[in-house]
Amino acid sequence: MAMGILLFGAAAIIAFLTFGSATARHAQLRTQATTAVEAIAADIDRHLFPYEKGVLGEPRVIERRPVPGVPGVVYTARAVQNPDEEREYRVDIEMRWESAGVRRSKQWSMLKIREVPFGERLRREFIEKTGGFRPANEGDANDPDANDEKAR
Repeated sequence: MAMGILLFGAAAIIAFLTFGSATARHAQLRTQATTAVEAIAADIDRHLFPYEKGVLGEPRVIERRPVPGVPGVVYTARAVQNPDEEREYRVDIEMRWESAGVRRSKQWSMLKIREVPFGERLRREFIEKTGGFRPANEGDANDPDANDEKAR
């Protein structure tokens, strides 16, 4: 009888330790996945809309681009314009990786506004001192911010 109780207790302890290590591994994998998704979002912000010579271009198709800081993971992104809102795009993203010899993928979508990337605006504002957060044409009649400034 005592041997059965001892055996039952040892089995329970092993089960709890196994469950705890599986939970820790699950948390670690979720953290890595979150890091990859955030890296993809930041990379899309920088590379989706080309910014050349002061003009923001149409969105690029990004094919099998490596995820920065996450080895072995690549992503593909395609932007589809919202017909009701000219500056709004739905970006369909597919992330691919290989785990234990099996190819895996995950798809999701996110909304992006066609605008100058934040890093570029910071560079123009603080390094070039050209006003990255102000409209390029201060006197533009179609710009509500410029009209507000004139009214003051």
